[in-house]
Amino acid sequence: MKRYEGLFILDTAGKEEGINDVVNKITEEITTAGGKIETIQKMDKKAFARISNRKVPAGFYVNIIFTAAPGNLAALSTKISLSPDVYRVMINHAPAVIAKVDAAA
Repeated sequence: MKRYEGLFILDTAGKEEGINDVVNKITEEITTAGGKIETIQKMDKKAFARISNRKVPAGFYVNIIFTAAPGNLAALSTKISLSPDVYRVMINHAPAVIAKVDAAA
């Protein structure tokens, strides 16, 4: 199991209240693929610097850190990106967490 950081940009055109439902669907896909969710960070809606589609000038950003088997990653990314509510998917390898040592001890 490796640790990954997924940045998901959600298409929020006219459906601001459905963000939690879309995030739940993404986390279900990750757990169904054998992954384990560590943290979910919901960021605000941000306007795109370069608009590639006039119908989607902004998106709601969600950052999810999870662990999963490397063999399942390509299929997971493809399955999530096929959702009509997800505008972009970017999954990168996340570094391992290093335990903090107390200097006073």
